[in-house]
Amino acid sequence: MKKLYEKNEVTFAIIMIVIYVVGTSFAEAANASLGIAKLIPAVFHVLFAAFIFGWIKKNGLIEKYGLFAPKYKAAKAWFFLPLIIVACLGIIFGVKLQYTIPETILYMVSMLCVGFLEEIIFRGFLFVGMAKNNVKAAIIVSSITFGLGHIVNLLNGKPFFETMVQIIFAVFVGFTLVVLFYKGKSLVPCIVFHGVNNALSAIEKSNEEIAGVFAMSKESFEMALLAAFILILAVYSIVMFRKLSVEE
Repeated sequence: MKKLYEKNEVTFAIIMIVIYVVGTSFAEAANASLGIAKLIPAVFHVLFAAFIFGWIKKNGLIEKYGLFAPKYKAAKAWFFLPLIIVACLGIIFGVKLQYTIPETILYMVSMLCVGFLEEIIFRGFLFVGMAKNNVKAAIIVSSITFGLGHIVNLLNGKPFFETMVQIIFAVFVGFTLVVLFYKGKSLVPCIVFHGVNNALSAIEKSNEEIAGVFAMSKESFEMALLAAFILILAVYSIVMFRKLSVEE
């Protein structure tokens, strides 16, 4: 594994992406007939996250991949407000358990690990590996591949329209987070946002229920929400790129 990494970091990143996507898809499929939501995916994500983190630590790559507390000046703390809004907007409309209590815990554990895995693979391995040669290309490719990675939801039975909305949202999230990592050097805020954003979906009302409050169709509500998120993330990314810097 280390020899492959040293030979070509981008190839290594692609292999990790394939393992993650295929492993998650198989875990979801295997779990379908189990009767306990997210049990097998949670086990897979915990084990894979522990393996990846252990490998990074063993090979002295903690600093390279930004697995340390942010070094921003205290005055820059407000930079996180747009991410907090995006991550927590769902629960503003109300809280509703989508699963039983044990299943909710499994779901949240799984999603927190997914936050780590997807950030370290897409923003860490892939972006850093490509950025050595071309930063702009690395930002674009890591953002788009992160979005397209969500197409696996189609294989897991998600509706086409909902999956397309997720893909577009994920591309913009990916762009925002790679800029945050590139400018701020720490991957930890990206991991926290990603994990929390995913985990909270276990206790949010469905988009269909929220759309009913506004007398909108589910599709119209999702498009309006997507437009709002894109606007927030686009402005956030531009301001970050121009203003954010770390303390020396």
